[in-house]
Amino acid sequence: MNTIFSPSLFSQFSRVPLAFLPTPLQPAPRLSAALGGPRILIKRDDMTGLALGGNKTRKLEFLLADALKQGADVILTAGAPQSNHCRQTAAAARQMGLDCVLVFTPGQHDEMQGNVLLDQILGARIVRTERSDSMAVMQDLADELRQAGHTPYVIPVGGSNAIGTLGYASAMHELVGQLAALDVAVSHLYFSSGSGGTHAGLLLGQHLFGPANMRLVGVSPGSKSEAILDKIATISNEAAQNLGEKTRFLSQNITVYDQFVGPRYGISTPQSLEAISLFAENEGILLDPVYTAKAAAGLIQDIRTGVIRENETVIFLHTGGNPALFAYRNDWAKA
Repeated sequence: MNTIFSPSLFSQFSRVPLAFLPTPLQPAPRLSAALGGPRILIKRDDMTGLALGGNKTRKLEFLLADALKQGADVILTAGAPQSNHCRQTAAAARQMGLDCVLVFTPGQHDEMQGNVLLDQILGARIVRTERSDSMAVMQDLADELRQAGHTPYVIPVGGSNAIGTLGYASAMHELVGQLAALDVAVSHLYFSSGSGGTHAGLLLGQHLFGPANMRLVGVSPGSKSEAILDKIATISNEAAQNLGEKTRFLSQNITVYDQFVGPRYGISTPQSLEAISLFAENEGILLDPVYTAKAAAGLIQDIRTGVIRENETVIFLHTGGNPALFAYRNDWAKA
């Protein structure tokens, strides 16, 4: 397992080694050429390694450390059936010798394929609910577990809270070091912004480590931007406060695109399917249909419409999720 490097500022927080870091910062010259510029670099957080990788592994390094510190013996979290977060949480729990309960909210593509299959292989207990408040369901299950003599630890959807978001504040420190080694200035960073924790961590990390002039562009996979912005600001501010930072993040200064959602969360769009094809056919890189493909659609449109100029350098943060591709096989018949 890798040796963790954390900025000294984070030394007050426990962290367990789950990810293989640093993840590569990979040039994508053929994709750049296909789009007519700019220079594109892909931050490969699909290669974090835990149960086929993904961005949640960085968050889980801090969350599982906190769970162990509290003496937990079972982890609870929630998501849609094809949740990448649930898959990585189940794997992280097993690696730490803990049991795992996954609460599945109603969603698309819930057959025994993709992430659902991996959750079963990892031995997670799966609880399905029709209730909209997954946190309430988890709290009820946690109460039952306590009565049975267990010590549960509840992780919110996406691992998105002030503890989990430290994973991406630390990731920004890692990225800044990689950019310094390349001696390159980046104008934009594009990524999927769903439950808010990755976005919040990047905001905090940019404040702490730079680069100050890089525009952070989150792309929603399912919600309207107004439903996400306040949550991102809240998580960022709570994490900053825990670090002793006095800065305040304001929702009006945060960028989230919601025009690439399509019909709803979990449903492919023509733009997301095109993005999958462009990345695969030009770079041999696979995107998932729920998160990264819609984020890539935002990047592609901004290149085509001139928001990003040909002489600029941009980063696409690949947050993983490729197992879900196998559950979306029928989408390709319609493409």
